[in-house]
Amino acid sequence: MNLCQRIWNSSLGKKYVMALTGAALFAFVVGHLVGNLQVFGPPELINTYAHFLKSKPALLWSARLGLLVMVTLHIASAVTLSAMNKAARPEPYAGKAAYGSTAQSRYMLVSGLVILAFVLYHLAHFTVMLPGINGVGDFSKLTTTLEGHAVPDAYAMMVLGFQVWWVVLFYLVAQGLLFAHLGHGLASMFQSLGFRDHTWWPRIQCFATLASIAIFVGYAAIPLGIFTRVVGVDYAEQKKFELRDATLMPEKAPAAKEAK
Repeated sequence: MNLCQRIWNSSLGKKYVMALTGAALFAFVVGHLVGNLQVFGPPELINTYAHFLKSKPALLWSARLGLLVMVTLHIASAVTLSAMNKAARPEPYAGKAAYGSTAQSRYMLVSGLVILAFVLYHLAHFTVMLPGINGVGDFSKLTTTLEGHAVPDAYAMMVLGFQVWWVVLFYLVAQGLLFAHLGHGLASMFQSLGFRDHTWWPRIQCFATLASIAIFVGYAAIPLGIFTRVVGVDYAEQKKFELRDATLMPEKAPAAKEAK
């Protein structure tokens, strides 16, 4: 049995895997937030950022595959640890939950799976760009010009996508669950890696709470700022007409040919 198998087959090894993959995913969440907060600037800012990522396919797909591996390992370790814990105690606690447990800790697996469902929707919403899934239209028809080249208009996708109330509500619910997940998960990550003691534990808990609040506020500000028309309202109105014209164009063409 090799080292990787020994690590994975032990509960302690699974905790290490969950902690390390959680740290990697937390770093991604922070980086993704920093990139998306550029929507509060001029359209060229986030469009340049999005175009840079698209222009580096090797870097982009390496990051995507790496994230896929991290997410798979994180979920697999969480599910198998939960199964091991239930097998070790087949009888549930009488009356109350385990001493010292919180609602966040008891529903970590559930919140994680809901967040995964949200991520899949988020990819379909902005990356895969499936028409109709965003409540607006086919985002692939939204383009802008950068350095003389037509590129996808990421700013327009955001300011149009977040003007749909049920999309904003879904995002806020998912971000609330992410807040709860991180509030417990960050502290547990340090504990699994052996950093819990009387001196550092209160500071770790404080960091986990403040970090999860900051991430929730940052992510929630984007859909709320757009939905309340604080961000991109004029740009959105302009792009609505462009999207409508681009959608209707194929339908108008046959009629024009018949008229001739």
